Amino acid sequence: MKKIVLLASAILLFASCNDFLQRDPDAQLNSETYFANETSLQTYINGFINSYTPTSALAREDGSDIIAVTRTAYYIDDWNPNVQTGWSSSDWNAIYNINYFLVHLRDVPGLSEATYNHYEATGRFWRALQYWNKVRTFGGVPYYFAPIDADDEEMLYKPRDSREVTMQYILDDLNFACENLSTDSKWVNNANISRYIALAIKSRICLFEGTYRKYHTTNPETGSAWAANEANKYLTEAADAAQKLMATGRYSIATDYRGIFTKEAPSYTEGIWFHQYNTAAAHTHDLTWYFTSGSMGSKWSGDQDFIQTYLNIDGTPHTTTEEWAQEFQNRDKRLAATFMPPTYTKKIAGSSVTTAPDFAVTYTGYQPIKWNIDDNTYDNASISNNSVPIIRYGEVLLNYAEAKAELGQFTEADWNNTIAILRKNHGGITNTAYPTTADPALAAYYKLSDPILLEIRRERAIELVFEGHRVNDLMRWARADLINKQWYGLYIPAVNQSYDLNGDGTMDINVYNQADGNGGRAGTPVMISTANGGWTLENGDHGRLMYNLARNFTEKRYLHPIPASAIVLNPNLEQNAAWK
Repeated sequence: MKKIVLLASAILLFASCNDFLQRDPDAQLNSETYFANETSLQTYINGFINSYTPTSALAREDGSDIIAVTRTAYYIDDWNPNVQTGWSSSDWNAIYNINYFLVHLRDVPGLSEATYNHYEATGRFWRALQYWNKVRTFGGVPYYFAPIDADDEEMLYKPRDSREVTMQYILDDLNFACENLSTDSKWVNNANISRYIALAIKSRICLFEGTYRKYHTTNPETGSAWAANEANKYLTEAADAAQKLMATGRYSIATDYRGIFTKEAPSYTEGIWFHQYNTAAAHTHDLTWYFTSGSMGSKWSGDQDFIQTYLNIDGTPHTTTEEWAQEFQNRDKRLAATFMPPTYTKKIAGSSVTTAPDFAVTYTGYQPIKWNIDDNTYDNASISNNSVPIIRYGEVLLNYAEAKAELGQFTEADWNNTIAILRKNHGGITNTAYPTTADPALAAYYKLSDPILLEIRRERAIELVFEGHRVNDLMRWARADLINKQWYGLYIPAVNQSYDLNGDGTMDINVYNQADGNGGRAGTPVMISTANGGWTLENGDHGRLMYNLARNFTEKRYLHPIPASAIVLNPNLEQNAAWK
């Protein structure tokens, strides 16, 4: 009889199934009786959906170059293997549970080969996603194709597989998923994993790995040359996956950019995979609260250098530093859909009220609204119901464009089918012509001269901001040194003045030099322009507001260290080269 001891967390995985809830954590699951029919397979993968579907729009965005935040320990503190986590048994339970499913799913009798393959593809998709999260954090890790017995010391104490080997296994799983997951309506536009989702995620993962190997001349795991570089192999796989999804014609780019992020009903016109929320089912989250509270969140704020990268509506680069109220005029429409514009209104006590940036929430004045429900009812509780896209068609177009450009295969037709569409439909930009010269500001920032790659990077940052991509992008481009840059805020014409930011007749901030004693003006929220409050002005008594927070990204932080506690338990785990 085939048996496995369920871990306590594995019991939680199946919280939707009453018989599992009634089991003791040490109870044994009899695979021969449990895997009895297709319903049991669906119940098992529902556990994956409930437990492993990404839910946060904020993952790995915290502390990037374009978003000012309160602090991010990994980039500030003296990080070391003793404080690193992520290698406990709970961190590996997902892979154990997925492998158990993969080993036993064919115990169910009487299904067609296509049905078996769909369920296997589902399990292999989840395994690939779990392992990729580990690879981009630590590099190569021990890879397991099956659940480990508690007394199997050889497998429990095996060394790390190399990044090259681990990524090949991930690619094998993704390819199987892309070939065998169903596209039947039962599996599409809901929480289930379909072939469309697999193709989209494959384009993301392979673009990451291809560019990571291209721009990192040595493997950070070993400090030596890549055993098998294969950058172009992964870039080709990324472009191929994206192209196959594009060719289906199932998705398109609509014109309501902000609506993708603020509506309860998922927008499956361009959203491929959503975490769906629903007020009626009391399934809600805290994103609006996160972005409107000075204590709940990390005071995420846009950086003025990044604001400058939004094009003018006619497609020309924006080069003028202006006062906040003028900065949103005649710009890419995504600017005002992402950061609070002068025309922003919000329901307060049921009435629509013109609202200015709140410096209790923002460090720079560029206050995010991309994820916010525009009603203060949602400001102080976890009751937001807007569905969260995990991957959407806009990203797939960007993945395709970048992969083809990195391969040197990008054409003007590719531009018109990707970047031009995003700029026209989401940004409202009137001139989306194929670029032939590099923007000097972007070229200096990224230390690149290729005009196509520069415009793709511009577009990627703008289109995907606050969706959890930026730190990953900096890591794969080997440009995470940009995390150490100065953050800039809105332009202040003169110190010791109060400002009505949005022209509604109410003073919103009082910027003053603390030494002059000009603060404390009645009824005006006070912000100090000295280092005492973390702020200074770029030119002393005027200029861009500067939010000062030192960060310490160093080369070794391209990979996290293997936790010291894990190496104590398994001395066969070799530490990443820079952390030894």
